[in-house]
Amino acid sequence: MEDVEVTDVHDGVETAPLTNQDLSSVSLTVGELLSQYGWYLLALSALLYLLIQHLSKRRSSHSSTQPTLQDAALVARRQEAMEESRMKMQQELDAKAEIFREKQRQQEEEKRRQKIEIWESMQQGRSYRATTRSAPTTEEASASTTALKPKSNKKPLRSADYNPLTGQGGSSCSWRPGRRGPSSGG
Repeated sequence: MEDVEVTDVHDGVETAPLTNQDLSSVSLTVGELLSQYGWYLLALSALLYLLIQHLSKRRSSHSSTQPTLQDAALVARRQEAMEESRMKMQQELDAKAEIFREKQRQQEEEKRRQKIEIWESMQQGRSYRATTRSAPTTEEASASTTALKPKSNKKPLRSADYNPLTGQGGSSCSWRPGRRGPSSGG
């Protein structure tokens, strides 16, 4: 092959050798970027570093939290203690329920006995209210003494026939409707 030399001729003007202008503009734009967004890039890199540190700590803590034999024994003891306390609470609840059922049975028996007494007194021709009033139980007697309050000797403020809507009573004032028409404001 032959050596061939190619030259460009443009109207008799020779051109200068080409230089890579793109690299000089790139270096200029990187400098501009750093000057405009430098603080943002610094903050972004710091956040990225902290995120990587956090994730590495998290990964190491997950691998170290594997339950060991000692932890298993501790968990088993805690579960046994909880079961014991639950059993104790259940026994207490059962005892309270039994006491409640016994009280209910006694109340039902007392009601049944009173109904029998009322029926027998009705058969004999007596009033059933006399039997119920004459034989109050000890629980009812204690409840009735606490429910009764002594009456005070104060006189009522108004008479018994006082009705504020009728206008009758001991007062000289009565209700009158307001005037009709527009207000007389000035």
